[in-house]
Amino acid sequence: MIAEGAPLPATHPASPPPPTGSDDQSVEGLHRLVLQSLEDDQAVDTVSIPLAGKSSIADHMVIASGRSTRQVASMASKLAEKIKGETGRPARIEGLTNADWVLIDAGDVIVHLFRPEVRSFYNLERMWSFGDAPPAGTA
Repeated sequence: MIAEGAPLPATHPASPPPPTGSDDQSVEGLHRLVLQSLEDDQAVDTVSIPLAGKSSIADHMVIASGRSTRQVASMASKLAEKIKGETGRPARIEGLTNADWVLIDAGDVIVHLFRPEVRSFYNLERMWSFGDAPPAGTA
């Protein structure tokens, strides 16, 4: 047993480092990575909504569409791999099985990938930006 206030022995792991996405530069780098990946995979109607000051869940929300469930699933999988490769942190994915609406939680950036019909039904852009979402890349 270690006495309270005593230094930890060298063999005991130190507390984990703080999340890497907490500073502005890494948040913007992650945001650019997401937008570039979606552009590379030919996402349709990509919109980026700044959430700083609106919500504490993330700094950016990116919404995009794929032309089919196969494209949505492929974009989501590739994006999650790129995020892990660049940041070292795994992104959490929900909805990949059906791929009508896939949510990718990368911490400071949340990504919603939809089939067009599902996207128009839920209309997240309007919910989060009250209809004034800026085009991707201008946020």
